[in-house]
Formats: sequence, structure tokens, C-alpha cells
Amino acid sequence: MNENENGWRFVKKRTAADGAVYVSADGTRYRRTGGADLQAEAAFQRRITDLGYPVPHVLEEGVTDDGHYYVVEESLGDQTLHERAVASLDGGRTLHDDVADTAAQVAALLLRAQAAHVVEPAPGSLRQWLDSAGFTQNVFQENPDLDNTRTRAALDHVLDRLGTVPLVRGHLDYGLPNVLPAGVIDWQHHGLVPLGYDVLPALEIIAFKGGTKGYTASPGQRRRYLAALDDASLQATGQPVSQNLGAYLLVKALFFLALMRPTDPTRIDKHLKWQYRRHLFTKGLEQYERTGTVDTALFPRLEEFTAGHCAGDHP
Repeated sequence: MNENENGWRFVKKRTAADGAVYVSADGTRYRRTGGADLQAEAAFQRRITDLGYPVPHVLEEGVTDDGHYYVVEESLGDQTLHERAVASLDGGRTLHDDVADTAAQVAALLLRAQAAHVVEPAPGSLRQWLDSAGFTQNVFQENPDLDNTRTRAALDHVLDRLGTVPLVRGHLDYGLPNVLPAGVIDWQHHGLVPLGYDVLPALEIIAFKGGTKGYTASPGQRRRYLAALDDASLQATGQPVSQNLGAYLLVKALFFLALMRPTDPTRIDKHLKWQYRRHLFTKGLEQYERTGTVDTALFPRLEEFTAGHCAGDHP
């Protein structure tokens, strides 16, 4: 099929898998191409649509003339909250309140849907989530010095702390780039997660980008966001979810360190970014050990770390 001849406009290559994304001429539908991973994602998406998750409805699926799988789904809008955040900056770096509050509304919708459909865990399910969400095998391969008693003890504490948290069907790559005012897209990394793991860190993980996203969330926005999710969780489960934010952020610190070690010794920029993510993991680990929480507001920006690194202030 020639997408242009049939009314589909190319949008972008898919970043996490083979294939591409197209949009219909009227902007009401998106068409994605791929392989078995996309087929599995579409099947999962149909399932969670039936469970009331705020996701695009799958309208059509099949095989292209060249043998690729494709799926057509409804559009949830033409601008993600990440794109809205960047577009709304007016010279400063703080998110527009409308973006932060919309993020809270969508996150609460997802949290309530997840809480309404708890999954009975199999033995080892929580450990499997930790290894998958934190890419622990890759992190420890690339950073063998971090595979030590101290790190393992902290991760064991995370598992103990989350032992009574219900497991739900989750996104595993949730953040403003995957959120629109009408719901959540891009479910290719789906799996079981402890309730709150997807949505709680969404504003906090902006800090792991080191300022390269161009925006940040204010303390007030972060408090309102967490309060909205606690309210949704209290109504659904009788328990707040924000108490687990520190545990989730320690896992996110691993996630953002994964696949970062450069193979080209001449790429000083990549080496600095890898060292920066190691620094953030170490800071997060220290905070979690002391307080059981992680305060991303204390993380340095990448440019600050780079300046200190070049001056010999960081290892």
C-alpha cells in the first residue's frame, strides 16, 4: 500500500521498534506499522480498552502488501503533553499549570482503571517487574561497581516495601511524551506493575533528563499532582499511593542509567551523560537509604554536572 495515495501522511519512524506512524488526512486516525511486537501491543490495547483504560480504540488491523502488520486507531489529539509543555514555555522553564493539571487528570483516570482490575500475582512477579522496569541486568553489566551489597540491599527494601501493593496492567514507559488530554498512547512496553508505578513519577522523571527537555515542574505542581493521585487512590483502594514514590524513583534511576555506557571512547558527550546518570543514581540511592524517599529537586542539571565534572568536582 502506498500511504500517500491512500490518504495517509507520514509522521515519523517508530522509535522503539521497526515500522512507522502515519496520520489520516482529517487527523482523526493514526496508522502504525510494525511486526509481532505491534500485534501484541494491539491485542493488549484492545483488552485494556474493555477494562476502561483511557487509551485509543483500535479500529482496524491487518497485514500490508509488503508483509508488515499494521493497526489503525483513533486519534486522542494532535499534541502530547510534552509537546504542549514545550509550546507553552514563555521564556521560563516551569510547566504551564494547565499542562501539569491535565497530566494529573489523565493520570488519575489511568490509576482508577488500573486499581479496578488488579491482577493476581504469580510467585516472583514483583521481582520480575523490578528487573524489567529497572533493566537491572544491563545496568549491572555496564556498571559492575554498582552491583554491590549496598545496592542490592536497597532494592530488596524496595521489594519488601511494595510487597502488599497490588499489581496491575501497566505501561512501563509512562511520561508526558505518551500522554494526551484524552488518554495514553504507546503501550508496547506493557506488563505488570505495582499500582502507581506508571503515573506517580511522571513529573519527577523530568529531572533525569537534566534540563534537556526544556521544562521542569514546580514544587507546587508536583504537590498538586501527587495529591490528585492520592485522592484517586484513596477512593479506589483506601490507601494513598504517594508513600511509594521513593521506591519507584529508585527503580527509575536504574531505568535511566540503562544502555548509557558509551562504546566509542571519542564520544565525550555520551561519556559525560553516562557519568551524569550514574551520579543521579548514586544521589537517589543515598536519599532513599536515609529517608525512604528521593527528592529529584536536589538533582543537578546536566550542564551543572558537566561544568563540575570538567572542574574535577565529580568522579
